[in-house]
Amino acid sequence: MANRKLKIRDLTLRDGQQSLFATRLSQAEIDKLLPYYENAGFYIMEVWGGAVPDSVMRYLDESPWNRLRSVSKVMKGKSLLSALSRGRNLFGYVPYPNSVLEGFYKEAIANGLNVMRIFDALNDIDNVRDSIKMINTLGGIPDGAVCYTVDPKAEAPEAPKGFFARLFGKKPAEPEKIFTDEYFVDKARQMEALGAKIITLKDMAGLVSPLRAASIISKLKAALTVPVDFHTHCTPGYGLASSVMAILHGVDILDTNIWWFGGGSAAPAIELVYLFAKRMDVELDVDMKAVGEIRNRLLDARHSLKAFDLNADRMPRAFDPLADTLPAEIEAQLDRAVAAARANDEDTLLEACHAIEAYFGFPKPNLLVKDAEVPGGMYSNMVAQLKSLGAEDLLDDAMRLIPMVRRDAGLVPLVTPTSQIVGSQAVSVALDRKKGNPDYSNPSNQFIALVKGEYGHTPVPVDPAFREKITGSPVETPYDVNSYRKPENPALPDLGGKPLATNKEEELLLELLPSVANGFLRRRRTEEYEASRPAAAEVKEEAAAQDEAPITGETIKAPMGGRVIEVNVKAGDTFTKGKTLLVYEAMKMENDVTAPRDGVVKRVFVRPDQIVGTDAVLIEFE
Repeated sequence: MANRKLKIRDLTLRDGQQSLFATRLSQAEIDKLLPYYENAGFYIMEVWGGAVPDSVMRYLDESPWNRLRSVSKVMKGKSLLSALSRGRNLFGYVPYPNSVLEGFYKEAIANGLNVMRIFDALNDIDNVRDSIKMINTLGGIPDGAVCYTVDPKAEAPEAPKGFFARLFGKKPAEPEKIFTDEYFVDKARQMEALGAKIITLKDMAGLVSPLRAASIISKLKAALTVPVDFHTHCTPGYGLASSVMAILHGVDILDTNIWWFGGGSAAPAIELVYLFAKRMDVELDVDMKAVGEIRNRLLDARHSLKAFDLNADRMPRAFDPLADTLPAEIEAQLDRAVAAARANDEDTLLEACHAIEAYFGFPKPNLLVKDAEVPGGMYSNMVAQLKSLGAEDLLDDAMRLIPMVRRDAGLVPLVTPTSQIVGSQAVSVALDRKKGNPDYSNPSNQFIALVKGEYGHTPVPVDPAFREKITGSPVETPYDVNSYRKPENPALPDLGGKPLATNKEEELLLELLPSVANGFLRRRRTEEYEASRPAAAEVKEEAAAQDEAPITGETIKAPMGGRVIEVNVKAGDTFTKGKTLLVYEAMKMENDVTAPRDGVVKRVFVRPDQIVGTDAVLIEFE
């Protein structure tokens, strides 16, 4: 008989598909899976939040609210439903005032959400304080997530010149250790004191080594009274072994994915966790037979995502832990791994786990990600974004620049949104260097806000001189909630005069993700307008005239490919130096294009929602 039970949070429908398949799992595919989830007995199912609200609108043209409602309707409360939230940033890239937070949490809980996992990318407790309180007040379960990160590696010093200098020269001092076990435990204690009902050690980059997992989980269990959850990824090769250590040291809840959506840059597969738990006299508090029913149908879902599957040609071999017999050498590796975990033999534990994963065909550890110490999702996003820019050759340069950008920005943990902010800025600096421009010639709006202090207090202070270089002032300036401006909800005269957002849910989408929601909601209003018109009516669309006259004036070009969000000027407008002429989005970061001098607009070559390439001409001046 097992000594204890381990609760499982299934990530398959949210973090699993986000980590492996760019959050492209459609509602139709999810609907096929949900009936088999009903009786699986997962303690929690993560089905929402993270990139889901943005991606389902941006790429699938689906409603995030409908996704949450559909899951809630089928599950009938048999598993708690959870979402991932970025604290004061929710799902966007800017801090929101409490009125927006409360409105969103209230609507989410009313639509079936139970658990809101709340983290802050800077581990700034002030940024999660109000969210924890609101969710408790509204009847939800606040799950406080402490973001794991590591201290930067010591930089290699310049080689001393001369024999005696090499012989007697002083070694550079090791940088101060910031991210100690006590750092994470202290953050967890503060979250519990604020009212968090679960504490998660959130290892978004998969950088928690087995011995570090043992150390931190043990200390969290000793310091807290609420359940402790462990969330990790397998990207650099630690995930499975560290999960084994977390189980051994008393973790209450473990985050896993189901087979076809596990491993690689995602969390470990529950089937492998089950094999280890049996050997440690721990019972997974789930119905593994029901999990098998989901697994059998999940393969079709993965096939539907082939276009986004980086491992489509080397998927893991099929496996049923309840029915299949393992070869003797793999049984021996499982026993060897458990013995090594109990002996704190990290090297042997990792070696055995890697052999097991290799046998089943899961991806090998990504050593580039391990050495660069970045989340796998951040890495895959950078690959995709550089490919879209036609600049794949800059990947290694951009990866090498990440530690520098991270230090300059206050040693921030790399988790959304800071991972995207730092990653895109590293790409931008790599482009600067390729063009012979100074570093940080094109800081994104979000990087400027991060360095300024608008995202909160960074783990270490930003150098005032660097802050002045990026923001124009050396003074740290927090976000002023009084400056928040609710996005306009305009009437659409070309679509019958209806407002863009027609109910509270749509208004919240417009507030949280204005750039993406604008296009999504306009498509809904267009559908409604077309459906209301007589069948015989025809719409004649006038093609926009193309001005093919040669460009003779001074121009502004896009420093990086992206999408135009708003255009603030038209032909004939006068402008002054520094005026924001347009805003465009590149790598999910917004960039203001400002006037280099006073002048008059001759031509505007772009419109909102238009995709532009690097160095595309945006505006011509007279």
